[in-house]
Amino acid sequence: MITISPYFTFSGNCREAMTFYQDCFGGVLNFQCVADAPLSDELPQPMKDCILQASLVKDNLVLMATDMVAEEGLTHGNSISMMVSFSNEDAIRQCYQKLSAGGQRSRPLELSFWGGLFGCVKDKYGNDWLLSLPQAQ
Repeated sequence: MITISPYFTFSGNCREAMTFYQDCFGGVLNFQCVADAPLSDELPQPMKDCILQASLVKDNLVLMATDMVAEEGLTHGNSISMMVSFSNEDAIRQCYQKLSAGGQRSRPLELSFWGGLFGCVKDKYGNDWLLSLPQAQ
């Protein structure tokens, strides 16, 4: 079986962002700090405080993230969105509210022409989320 997991890159605020996503989706959140990695003694203290890898797991949802930005720096584009499907209306409405806090509601959560609830959010970290409940209940 092949699975695909979104892997976010942040610039020093990975812990904050992943904790925010845990509040939105629930699940188990784990962090591996740069300070815990081999050869960390050779790195400056500010880099040791960065997150090497984070994972948030809730049922079939797996979000991965890091603070390790490539030399060219971090840029946000609009070519990738995270599609999250829900199984009940309360869950999608609650997540829509939480993800949009401090962000932008780019499409209201409403009944779509295909019969499901659908809405879009750009969160406060600049990431795009598509939230769907396939058949409105």
